[in-house]
Amino acid sequence: MTDPPHDEPEKKIIVDEDWKSRVQAEKEALERKQQQRQQDEEPASAAQAEPDASLPPASLEVLAGSLAMQAMIAMGLMRVPEGGKPEVHLDQAKHFVDTIAMLEEKTEGNRTPEETVILSNLLHELRMAYLAVQQRQADG
Repeated sequence: MTDPPHDEPEKKIIVDEDWKSRVQAEKEALERKQQQRQQDEEPASAAQAEPDASLPPASLEVLAGSLAMQAMIAMGLMRVPEGGKPEVHLDQAKHFVDTIAMLEEKTEGNRTPEETVILSNLLHELRMAYLAVQQRQADG
């Protein structure tokens, strides 16, 4: 590198106060924009991290209730979520009832008294409904 000749004046950068204030304002605007972006992203990530508040906590009652709902749909006692005409599928209904009975058997000694009553009543109701639908189809 060569040194500039001594007879040429050295170039100076002139920084005025207006330029400084514009740079500072741009810097602050950029920081605000980044903070806003982070705030906008936080609720989305927080919502993804938290389970859906409308869902009940996992429990034996919820599991048995879900299986019972499927059994009732299969027996044609409830409309399918898509809104179609109820159809009877006794083999599917029996499978769901048998699954609840298996849960009752496998959880014996590990349930609360409330869970025991719920499973017992649920199975009784489903078995009675199954027999009624089966009889109706035989007559029908």
